[in-house]
Amino acid sequence: MAEVAKNEAAADSKVNRDSNPRGIPVAPFVEDVESFVSSRSEIEPNLKKFQEMIAKYQFMEINTQRRAAGLKDKIPDIRKTLETVQFLIARGGGGVEDVEKKSFDTTFELNDTLYAKATIDGSTTDEVYLWLGANVMLAYPIEEAKMLLEGKLSAALESLKNCEEDMDFLRQQITTLEVNTARLYNYEVTLKRRDRAEAEEEEKRKKK
Repeated sequence: MAEVAKNEAAADSKVNRDSNPRGIPVAPFVEDVESFVSSRSEIEPNLKKFQEMIAKYQFMEINTQRRAAGLKDKIPDIRKTLETVQFLIARGGGGVEDVEKKSFDTTFELNDTLYAKATIDGSTTDEVYLWLGANVMLAYPIEEAKMLLEGKLSAALESLKNCEEDMDFLRQQITTLEVNTARLYNYEVTLKRRDRAEAEEEEKRKKK
């Protein structure tokens, strides 16, 4: 038991502690198997450790994929809302000077399949109501709403970019650990064959 703990601690010390910008650690790459493990007794603990690391990276990959999917659903809604606010400003909303304040007819969504008609008076459109989630809606001055939506869109696009970078990074780490696992396993097979050949050779010597 003490030997296993010692081997795991040794494996820990060999792990590269670098990480990507979001703090996801870089997986260790085993360049020289013979220097990474000094005996067969160290192989099994390291194989187990690599499998545990692969499982953790896969868990992070699944969570990142879900987060990216959520952002891909959210970004079109934010962009559509921002375009609507920009259109209202262009029509004279928010007290913008030197803009002809025009009324216009439009339809707006009440439900997934239910729409209603409305006439918007550009001269009186000084604020808009935005859904913030959790059944919360707040009124914002139209210019403030535009700034808020621009900030949300920029943050969502940046988050999506980070998610995509993280998914690529995680796949690379999983591949690295799978290569490490294969190399350690093959090295263990080589050592077993060598030990068996030495044992057979020793047996032959004894018979002589």
